[in-house]
This record gives sequence, structure tokens and C-alpha cells, in this order.
Amino acid sequence: MWMTIGERRFAVSLADTEAARTLTSRLPFTLTMAELNGNEKHAELPDALPTQATRPGMIQSGDVMLYGSTTLVVFYETFQSSYSYTRIGHVDDAAGLAEALGRGTAHVRFAKD
Repeated sequence: MWMTIGERRFAVSLADTEAARTLTSRLPFTLTMAELNGNEKHAELPDALPTQATRPGMIQSGDVMLYGSTTLVVFYETFQSSYSYTRIGHVDDAAGLAEALGRGTAHVRFAKD
């Protein structure tokens, strides 16, 4: 999957989860993602995805996860977390991801190509 933020395009390797497969069947779409905690962007999806939530412990910069069944999250910092998420995928090369996402809201396009 590809994630485009402004002029920057990031390849996302998908997890082997039903949520990732369902999400990719809905591509392409663009989300306006809000800032949260100085480490992530999030947005509500119009429809729920299947969940298999686990507590990853360490969140990695570039992780793309589902919180609950409708909140898509893109993490741009690495940190410890006690929250549960369903894995969607991971940005192959997260260099420049934080800068591309910026400080406020970000318009992020998700597509197959």
C-alpha cells in the first residue's frame, strides 16, 4: 500500500491481518488525520474493520494500526504503550515521516499504487 502526504510518498508493508486485507479492499481514500500526543496522527474510518487487538508494548515510528474498530493511526515516534491495537502495517522507510505529517492535521492518501 502507498501512503501519500503532500509531495511525500511512503510504501507501507501490510500485516497479515483481516483488518489490513479489508482496509486495502476499500482503497483509495484520503483521510484528514488529527494530531495526538506529539507521536501520532489519527482519523475515524467511515466503516468498522475486523479487529485482532493486542498490546504491542513498543510502538515503532512508521507503525500503521487500528485503535478500536474505526480509528486508523499512523505513528511517527517510537515509544512504549499499554494500549491495544490491531496491526495494519508498517512504513518501509519512516525517515521524514514526522516532517511530512507536520504538527497539525494532515491530509493522508492511502492507495494501492
